[in-house]
Amino acid sequence: MRCAVLGATGYIGGRLVPELVGRGHAVRAVARSPGTLADVPWRDQVDVVAADVTDADGVATALAGQDVVYYLVHSLHQRDFVTLDRAAAHTVATCARTAGVRRIVYLGGISPTGQRLSPHLASRAEVGRILLDSGVPTVVLQAAIIIGSGSASFEMLRYLSERLPVMVTPRWVHNHVQPIAIRDVLHYLAHAAELLPGTVNRGFDIGGPDVLTYLDMMHRYAEIAGLPRRLVLPVPLLTPWLSAQWVNLVTPVPRSIAVPLIESVIHEVVCRDRDITDEIPDPPDGLTGYERAVDLALARTREAAVPTRWSGTSTPRAPSDPLPTDPSWSGGTVYEDVRERGTRADTGALWQAIEAVAGTHGRWRVEHIQRPHLLRLRAEMPVPGRAWLEMSATPAPGGSLYRQRAVFEPHGLAGHLCWKAVAPFQNLVFGRMAHTITGAAEHQHHRAN
Repeated sequence: MRCAVLGATGYIGGRLVPELVGRGHAVRAVARSPGTLADVPWRDQVDVVAADVTDADGVATALAGQDVVYYLVHSLHQRDFVTLDRAAAHTVATCARTAGVRRIVYLGGISPTGQRLSPHLASRAEVGRILLDSGVPTVVLQAAIIIGSGSASFEMLRYLSERLPVMVTPRWVHNHVQPIAIRDVLHYLAHAAELLPGTVNRGFDIGGPDVLTYLDMMHRYAEIAGLPRRLVLPVPLLTPWLSAQWVNLVTPVPRSIAVPLIESVIHEVVCRDRDITDEIPDPPDGLTGYERAVDLALARTREAAVPTRWSGTSTPRAPSDPLPTDPSWSGGTVYEDVRERGTRADTGALWQAIEAVAGTHGRWRVEHIQRPHLLRLRAEMPVPGRAWLEMSATPAPGGSLYRQRAVFEPHGLAGHLCWKAVAPFQNLVFGRMAHTITGAAEHQHHRAN
């Protein structure tokens, strides 16, 4: 089928596009800023179109000739996201009907019945209703927390669990949630266009096999991540608004996203039915349990090699892996100290200096070497986290360029405190190292010439 994915640069869209391509569909990736897709592995396998979902002309052009439209856009980071998302949904609904699209697939949120919804959940429900009333057969998949690296809800859970060994928690942490793994979300999204009859026009709740409290999820995350069990101190009067300010203080998740997400956590978001199985079978190996989903989300950061998001992009092996299009605050915390120094020495002399200095640091081991350009060392000293030191030599006008990068991935609160404690000395230590290496290179270059 010809599938247009609106929101191809987003968390879900960036993972759905390669899934659809792998299933043999012709995919049009629609994005407001298509330049963001320059580094994704599937860039050359799709048709990339620039369009803003509030621009009727641009949307009409993007949907022309398409069979299926995936609507994966939201404006949560905007102050007036309710108004923006309402206008965008009306625009897409009208353009899809005019273009003769056969199916719209939208990913929304589970909405509890009989309750006053948070602005975030109410807006997601409103967008679903607008699309269902479009005249184009629409499937609205409604999910709670999605577990995978890059998911805003998961990242908030990750940072709270890792950074707070003692947590002051509000009442909402005891509310029940039915999380779902990103791989299962993609399963339902792809099959919603392939298997459902053209007459189906309704919403379906989707969720994983486990129903947990938010507190359960934090405890289990800590266990899977190898962190000590978190101490929880309940404070009944802590409001969602105050909770959101606290989340914003202790995590890098932007306030514009943290506030509406926390306001939505006051609801119990559990699937009301399993009607989806009447239309779409479960994945062949079954739905992914919470522990397995978290384990997959953490898989890349457990590898011995420095994660690829710091040293270049690569093809993800699983939907739970980080992507180049993920927000900079996702994927866990990484601290870096990067320094560059130009030198009159050629790359040969600079490389000799790099290897000479590296050989004097006995508490590091060589993890990767590409002579005469790149050397990466990994720390073997006992620190609360993982540390790498990367040094490179590249040609430059009049000589060469030395680049030095120290990378530290903290483990738990102790790791963050460790980096903060040594921060005042970094300029002395890392600055002196860069000066020593380039100085030795120039001395070697002078002797050779």
